[in-house]
Amino acid sequence: MSLYPGLDRPRGPLYNKIWFGVFAAMVVLTLVGIYGATQYVDYVWRWNRVPQYFFYQEFVQIQAEIEGEVLSLDDQGKQTQVVVTGPDGEEAYLVPTDGLRVSEGDFIYSGDVLGASKQWKVGLFLKGLWMTLKVSFIAIFLGMAVGLLTGLARISDNPAFKWSAITYIELVRGSPLLVQLMVWYYVIGTLVNQVLANTGIPQVENFWYGVVGLAVFTGAYTAEIVRAGIQSINVGQMEAARSLGMSYAESMRKVIMPQALKRILPALAGQFISLIKDSSLLGVIAIRELTKITREVASASLMNYEMWLLCALLYLVLTFTLSVFVQSLERKAV
Repeated sequence: MSLYPGLDRPRGPLYNKIWFGVFAAMVVLTLVGIYGATQYVDYVWRWNRVPQYFFYQEFVQIQAEIEGEVLSLDDQGKQTQVVVTGPDGEEAYLVPTDGLRVSEGDFIYSGDVLGASKQWKVGLFLKGLWMTLKVSFIAIFLGMAVGLLTGLARISDNPAFKWSAITYIELVRGSPLLVQLMVWYYVIGTLVNQVLANTGIPQVENFWYGVVGLAVFTGAYTAEIVRAGIQSINVGQMEAARSLGMSYAESMRKVIMPQALKRILPALAGQFISLIKDSSLLGVIAIRELTKITREVASASLMNYEMWLLCALLYLVLTFTLSVFVQSLERKAV
């Protein structure tokens, strides 16, 4: 008898096609509804201005550093060597040929523009995206390490380890991440940097307080996931390993943890996806991650709808990519 009645019923060849069609229709209706709603909003959409926040071209000016006369222009193809001679000596500059703005014999002053060129620059959105990626992935690895050690301490027979782990977990899970970030930066950070300043050691940047704050927060939740994963393994596995002469550490490393990690992968993926989204709070401690950049750009450009929709899409790309990666690990682990 089937455990789930109805799942083993034969289905016709059109079954999947029909329900996929229903799903596609729902998506189309949702998009049409959103588009229709935007038509009732008194707002001028300016998507054509969005690309400049990813990449843009900037004019880079090449200025003379001395006062004098343009002695010679040596055309070298794409670049021209401009030689300027004056009372302070002689200097040569390489200027893009198509951006050359002086002629031989011209008298120039210090600071005058000899030429200009267009250069591609990375936009604010990519800078914010890179900061979010950097903070998140460093915090993921640190949080995983903290969570693994804390999870093992949580199930330890040693009262000091066990109650230290419980205290840490309950303190972190019992307070909002925003408050914890404030404490890390404005309280702990101020004290640490003051001590470092008094000893002549360079101060710690706000980036690292943000990373540690996220890692500590994630570590508490990861610890409970690890604990649950270990305790889900039948106790007979540990007994069998110990009967073969393995120590507790060897049994945990070679027998229990490999099985537990397979079971907790989905939960870990969910926690790490939450961490990426939680990184949006780092703007409160002056870290210019994706959300803070979006807020700045939206305020400056008055393109609130475009900027926030784009921000949401970028977070979706990050979290969906991580989800797909973890799913591939799950399939390999089976």
